[in-house]
Amino acid sequence: MLMRYLAHLGGRSGVEGRTVEQQVLESNPVLEAFGNAKTVRNNNSSRFGKFVEIQFDKTGRISGAAIRTYLLERSRVCQINTPERNYHCFYFLCAAPHEDTQRYKLADARSFHYLNQSSCIEVEGINDAEEYLATRRAMDIVGINEEEQEAIFRVVAAVLHIGNINFAKGKEVDSSVIQDDNSRFHLNTASELLECDCNNLEKALITREIVTPEEIITRTLDPESALASRDALAKTIYSRLFDWIVEKINVSIGQDPNSKQLIGVLDIYGFESFKINSFEQLCINYTNEKLQQHFNQHVFKMEQEEYTREEINWSYIEFVDNQDVLDLIEKKGGLIALLDEACMFPRSTHETFAQKLYTTFKNNKRFVKPKLSRTDFTVVHYAGDVTYQADHFLDKNKDYVVAEHQDLLNASSCPFVASLFPTLPEESSKSSKFSSIGSRFKLQLQSLMETLSSTEPHYIRCVKPNNLLKPAIFENTNVIQQLRCGGVLEAIRISCAGYPTRKTFYEFVNRFGVLGPELLEGSNDDKIACQKILEKMKLENYQIGKTKVFLRAGQMADLDARRAEVLGKAARIIQRLMRTYIARKQFVLVRRSTTHLQSFVRGTLVRNLYECMRREAAAVKIQKNVRRHKARESYLLLQAATVTLQTGLRAMSARKEFRFRKETKAAVHIQARWRCHRDYSHYKNMQRAVLTYQCAWRQRLARRELRNLKMAARETGALKEAKDKLEKRVEELTWRLGLEKRLRTDLEEAKAQEIAKLQETLHDLQLQVEEAKTMATKEREAARKAIEEAPPVIKETPVLVEDTEKVNSLTAEVDQLKALLQTERQATETAKKEHAEAERRNEELMKKFEGAEKKIEQLQDTAQRLEEKATNMESENKVLRQQAVAISPTAKALAAYPKSPFQLRTPEIVNAPNGEVKSSPDVTPISLNLKELEAEEKPQKSLNEKQQENQDLLIKCVSQDLGFSSGRAIAACVIYRCLLHWRSFEVERTGVFDRIIQTIGSAIEVQDNNDKLAYWLSNSSTLLLLLQRTLKTTGAAGLTPQRRRSTAASFGRGIRASPQSAARPFLGSRLIGGLGDLRQVEAKYPALLFKQQLTAFLEKIYGMIRDNLKKEISPLLGLCIQAPRTSRASLIKGSRSQANALAQQTLIAHWQSIVKILTNYLNVLKANYVPSFLISKVFTQIFSFINVQLFNSLLLRRECCSFSNGEYVKAGLAELEQWCIYATEEYAGSSWEELKHIRQAVGFLVIHQKPKKTLKEITNDLCPVSDFEFT
Repeated sequence: MLMRYLAHLGGRSGVEGRTVEQQVLESNPVLEAFGNAKTVRNNNSSRFGKFVEIQFDKTGRISGAAIRTYLLERSRVCQINTPERNYHCFYFLCAAPHEDTQRYKLADARSFHYLNQSSCIEVEGINDAEEYLATRRAMDIVGINEEEQEAIFRVVAAVLHIGNINFAKGKEVDSSVIQDDNSRFHLNTASELLECDCNNLEKALITREIVTPEEIITRTLDPESALASRDALAKTIYSRLFDWIVEKINVSIGQDPNSKQLIGVLDIYGFESFKINSFEQLCINYTNEKLQQHFNQHVFKMEQEEYTREEINWSYIEFVDNQDVLDLIEKKGGLIALLDEACMFPRSTHETFAQKLYTTFKNNKRFVKPKLSRTDFTVVHYAGDVTYQADHFLDKNKDYVVAEHQDLLNASSCPFVASLFPTLPEESSKSSKFSSIGSRFKLQLQSLMETLSSTEPHYIRCVKPNNLLKPAIFENTNVIQQLRCGGVLEAIRISCAGYPTRKTFYEFVNRFGVLGPELLEGSNDDKIACQKILEKMKLENYQIGKTKVFLRAGQMADLDARRAEVLGKAARIIQRLMRTYIARKQFVLVRRSTTHLQSFVRGTLVRNLYECMRREAAAVKIQKNVRRHKARESYLLLQAATVTLQTGLRAMSARKEFRFRKETKAAVHIQARWRCHRDYSHYKNMQRAVLTYQCAWRQRLARRELRNLKMAARETGALKEAKDKLEKRVEELTWRLGLEKRLRTDLEEAKAQEIAKLQETLHDLQLQVEEAKTMATKEREAARKAIEEAPPVIKETPVLVEDTEKVNSLTAEVDQLKALLQTERQATETAKKEHAEAERRNEELMKKFEGAEKKIEQLQDTAQRLEEKATNMESENKVLRQQAVAISPTAKALAAYPKSPFQLRTPEIVNAPNGEVKSSPDVTPISLNLKELEAEEKPQKSLNEKQQENQDLLIKCVSQDLGFSSGRAIAACVIYRCLLHWRSFEVERTGVFDRIIQTIGSAIEVQDNNDKLAYWLSNSSTLLLLLQRTLKTTGAAGLTPQRRRSTAASFGRGIRASPQSAARPFLGSRLIGGLGDLRQVEAKYPALLFKQQLTAFLEKIYGMIRDNLKKEISPLLGLCIQAPRTSRASLIKGSRSQANALAQQTLIAHWQSIVKILTNYLNVLKANYVPSFLISKVFTQIFSFINVQLFNSLLLRRECCSFSNGEYVKAGLAELEQWCIYATEEYAGSSWEELKHIRQAVGFLVIHQKPKKTLKEITNDLCPVSDFEFT
């Protein structure tokens, strides 16, 4: 801001349309881009000192300018810490337009080593892309052309690529080579940007040449030395580039050797004290010590000279002199001298340098040696104690360029790069005089002090209110610390000790003359006037010099307060008079305006009155004509309405007469038809009486078959009891392997009994079918004879056709039973094969105790499949029972009319001698009721057809993926509402349940589609929960077999269970809210059968999802039990931090794959709104499976029982624990507890000092759950 003001004040036109003002101003953005960086305390901290001289001619306009820089922080190029950043130009270039980044082969800033050492890449409030364009514009204004700009940014990009070159150990001892292809790419790119030979660049980085009188010896560098060589090259290139930019700006702006005046602006770093302070902080604080001494001397000198010149009484003012600190640093034998001396000895190290400092300055009060360090030292500065780390002092103080780097870049084909590294003169190259950065900086600082001493200095101290870099926040402690470090408090103390306020006589009288205007009358001596004013104000301890009045601290404020009172009183008097004048002027104006307004309003009122009278007369005339017109229209409307009403009445009377005649004619016609129908019905009733007897006989046969089916159902119940025994035996097998053989024998006996019972049932059914065929043949022969002997009309009866269809239906049922028997035989053969396989595995398990649990699980799966087969057989028996009930439609119709006359009176059918069929006269009521039944069946058929269409529409709708609404399964809700609306739960026979089951079965044929399985699992569970809440068992339901136990115990407890079940909140929160209050419905047998089938499908879908998850994680479990050897070996090589991170990622890769699979399944189940208790059960069983697999693998593989593998498995189990926390207890349940065996086994592996642990401690304390056998 100061430079902008000075440049604007003395601006003039420059060359080529650029003014010196613009060039001076735009030099700041250029230098800030290449010399500023973000530090801990400042987002735009200058990492170099800058002194700008602005030269003025005789007329006061700028005639030239020069910029001198001091000590650029070169180490920042290759080393930064969080949250600092490297120099701004690197980030600007990475955010440049796409064509520029492509030209320089740059990528994101995070991909470069020199930039990604810090996590801070972007700074809030700074747009790197915009700053890049602004920097290019500033370069244009300063005078750097496009070609030079291109070369500058090419060199900057080359520095970034050089930083990404890494080295590995070579084949020879203490040699290095390029590490990988990525490093090779950056090496080639850097050589292209610098336009030098790639091989020479590689050679310059990994070798050194030692020149002897006899020969040149080439020495290879190890990887660490090669990295140091790489960083030295990058720092040298960037330092030379920065010096070239400064020189170019000075040449472009130009200097005026004939200038008469100049203003110098010194912008240099402030006092710095960090956790780690190096050579740069020492030089910066040395500079601040010099400036502080100059500041104190200047203030003290000015005070002393002014008091002497004014000849007032004053005493000596004491101030803190920091000359002893400067002597410690710059004097001969000081820090800089000792550092230069250490740099000249090849074998000097930072430790020897530190010991030299301890020995030399052990009695210096400004030098302190820390107690717990061998290389640190503390300097007591004027702003506080600063501890420096001497680790890199020697390297940073050496000011030389590696000869190989100098020769390489001097030979570059790019003139710009070659100009940065000009050929050194022969005498300078042969000179043995040592040059260091510290000595050169000391000389520069002495020159700066001489320049400052020859000028009149003005000091500006920049104080940062807070470290958060945010407005409206003031940190008192931080500000006081900055004022103390800047020497402001000391300057204020020196100033307050004297007379800080001083005014010339004229200025004092001109300012405070209002305090005593009467004292100024008749006197022209300002000195006497000042003395009178001070005496009147009763001030003390002031001094009056020759030309000025000297006041103590606070006296000026008292005078200003009295002056403000006098001026305030005078201002109030002026305001009073001015307000009076304004109010009077306003009153006169308002009165004149009021008179004019009243005159105008009175004229307007008179004109409005005349206009009102004229409008009233016109309105009377208009009203007369309007009323006449309305009366005429009303008369005409009434006349038309009367005519229309009369016409309608006459037409209605005519239509009524026509309707009466038409109804009379129809009644006569109906009577004729009714008489005809009555006679015809009498004939038909006689015919149907014959059929009634046949139906009664067939009903008797059906009841007999139903009785047989019930007996078969009771046998199925016995099969369930055998299954329960089998489950108990399988559970006992877990703890007693000795009973396994007897359980296997019992299982075979149960299968044999089951097959024998099925065969007996099949034999009975075959006998019944043969009897049915024999009876059907006899009835067919009798019917044929009756038809031949009956009148021709009787031949049209459809009885034989119906009988044939029934026989065919029975034949089809027999074929189905045969197919079922064949399926059961095949299942029995499969079970025998599985049983044989189980026997073989049992023999292996007798040899190996460790495989016992795996065999138990296989036997449980076998028992589960047998149980499912028994369930399917039970369902088929129920279907057969339902079909047996529905053998004859006529029987169902008869059942619907239990109180009709034909059930109370059996018709007597006799055969006449001539073969005709005759009925007794008592058959007439029966015939009439059958006729009525047929009349009622016609609308019933129409209703059935409509219901069939509705069912087709429901099946078509449900077969699609309807999704979810507010967490509710739409398909399940649609099915439930449709079945409830159609009253399907209350009918004895319906086919909609079978169609729904078939639709669900066809939807889950693809067992690998987890999304589809989860969708139908959610819908099935929702529908089953609704049925559980809605259906209640009636008395007739007691005829059905006892409900079977679910193979998955979780389903029996979670879905059918008590009010405390987890399904109840699921139903209440997600379903009842959208379906209203669920009412209880008395369910018939088909509804209960549908409920059991739905439960079986729910268990099947649940098992598919669980098995799919097991299949996916089973291959990974074998890899998770033993840590990869390559990952452990990699921990020994390379960088420890990077290798450890990479190895850790590699070690847990398989575990992360398992966690990823579990997360995917959890997301799929949650996305399909599967009840949480089902999700919890799935993952609980999966974690139990993981526990068994890992525990058995750990026991069977001895090489896995090591401490390192224990650590590896423990890390994987930690991943699973984190997943359980992520999944929450609602979905994970007790999954983590299922891993207790493997957790305790791993815990036993990773404990230290196992030999010191007793068996009791291991069994009771370390592994209370696991049952180990110690030998």
